[in-house]
Amino acid sequence: MTILQPSPFLGKKDTRTVGKGFQSVFLIIFTLLMTAGISARLVYLQIIEGSKFKQKAESNRVRVIPKQPERGNIFDRHGKLLASTRYPRSVYLWPMAHTKPSWSVVGPRLAAILDIPQADIEQKLAEAGANSSSLIRIARNLDEAQITAIKEYQNELTDVEIHTEAVRYYPHGKELAHVLGYTRELTAEQLKARKAEGYRLGDVIGQMGVEKAYEKLLRGEWGGQQVEVDGAGRPLRVLGEKQAKAGNDIHLTIDLDMQKAAEKALGDRNGTIIAIDPKNGAVLAMVSHPTFDPNIFSKQKLSQKDWESVQGEDHPLVNRALSAFPPASTFKIVTKTAGLESGKFAPNTILPTYGSLTIGGTRFGEWNHAGFGPLGFVGAMQWSSDTFFYQIGRGVGGPTLIEWTRKYGFGQRTGFEFVSEESRGLVPDEKWKQKAWKMPWTIGDTINMSIGQGALLTTPLQVAVMFAVPANGGYRVQPHLLKDNEEAKNWREPVKMKPTTIKLLREGLRKVVSDGTGKVLNQPTIPPVAGKSGTAEAWKRGVKQNHAWFGAYAPADKPEILIVAFAEHSGGGGGSVAAPMILQVMEDYFQRKYPGKYQKPAK
Repeated sequence: MTILQPSPFLGKKDTRTVGKGFQSVFLIIFTLLMTAGISARLVYLQIIEGSKFKQKAESNRVRVIPKQPERGNIFDRHGKLLASTRYPRSVYLWPMAHTKPSWSVVGPRLAAILDIPQADIEQKLAEAGANSSSLIRIARNLDEAQITAIKEYQNELTDVEIHTEAVRYYPHGKELAHVLGYTRELTAEQLKARKAEGYRLGDVIGQMGVEKAYEKLLRGEWGGQQVEVDGAGRPLRVLGEKQAKAGNDIHLTIDLDMQKAAEKALGDRNGTIIAIDPKNGAVLAMVSHPTFDPNIFSKQKLSQKDWESVQGEDHPLVNRALSAFPPASTFKIVTKTAGLESGKFAPNTILPTYGSLTIGGTRFGEWNHAGFGPLGFVGAMQWSSDTFFYQIGRGVGGPTLIEWTRKYGFGQRTGFEFVSEESRGLVPDEKWKQKAWKMPWTIGDTINMSIGQGALLTTPLQVAVMFAVPANGGYRVQPHLLKDNEEAKNWREPVKMKPTTIKLLREGLRKVVSDGTGKVLNQPTIPPVAGKSGTAEAWKRGVKQNHAWFGAYAPADKPEILIVAFAEHSGGGGGSVAAPMILQVMEDYFQRKYPGKYQKPAK
């Protein structure tokens, strides 16, 4: 009989089977976790971040070619063109160009053709960023030689493109420089400050004058093309296009013919001539010398000669019409008003005049060193007697004279559009003198101020506003250049004074021209004129070279034009230097407007 032996495995578990089961479970769990992780990542990438990555992918194959808007045209009051657009050709680069191996060839070649430092080109591209999808302008106003050279080397100059663009053009050049201003490519600081307004690298902006004041109206809106490109950046097809929106055209109050006449009258003298409508403040002409050609700023790079033309020691970019100077005897309008309105001097006041007066221990002279005998308010204006107005200033006192100075608008901006260019001038007072000189106000300060000297500073435009008060019957007006500026046209601030004061002001100003210091304007070639001269003491490089002033309006009984002429450091008097300039402008204006009425008498 055979005895069966028990199996050695009987009663024991098979560990190999258990191990295999555990591995299977672990693998399943691991797979599920990986699948869940991948799914979560796909959800994040496709749903949460999908639009972002889609945009990045699109930007790798879609390029935007921006289209600059055409800037609005500027016209004079009669529709004559003052500023427009021309269409030169410019060089553009893709921003990633300088990161490619080919840049070692492209960069030096392009810099040599354009005569621009390679570092300047690279800086512009770097500012845009290598991933920028917009073309960057490197140079404008290409000449034929440069265009030909770029075409000759087109196999080397990859990523270089030539496009036509809109560039500002001023057909009258220097004649309207300080009125129109100029446009220029944004500086890095300006771009940073205005990026939120839609400005971009290479954009141009109004930097001065009307171009700056009405930038928003003139600018327009950018357009452009969306272009699909291949891996090498070559365009394949246009995907879409947005038309650029041109800026608005604007019409100014400027009369181009009068502007040219004023430019001719001022000639090579440093100074300014301003013509306004005394009823509403519309500026008909505004010239300033020395001047400049605004077209030079449309170039990509200014030459040394260009820089010298705008950076001279006489500061050609400064608008003299908005700069401050002592107003001299033109200011006697204010002193006369203060005297009559204070109640301390009756309209029929007669005062003696002298060769000089000693007041507060200081001697104050008469301009003719002799005096004019007894004078009333009208005669004192006629002869511009200093000693007469010293007595008026002393009688009313500093506070009253200062009060009336401010009522005429001095010491504050006029409301003219060129806010950043217009000086407030200076009306000195006790507080100012204590702060500036650590000294109290004295009677001598009042005496000096009474004839428009001392620390008093006014702009020629403020002086024009002053003359408008007697011209229009007692109102300050707001000077302005935009023809459709209804708010400015209708702004009239009454300078409250008695009718007798206005009457005596107008009589005195008329007497200046008919029988006094402004007789050069008493001509049959223009209607009757009223006005006032001024000669301000001034020094230049240690030499006495006076400023010459004259302000006048016509016709004297019903004014339609008011002109202020100012000659800086002319060395002459207002009646002999500034008044003849006004005569030239008035002859041009009235003989054009009323042909045959005002003519030179036959010899």
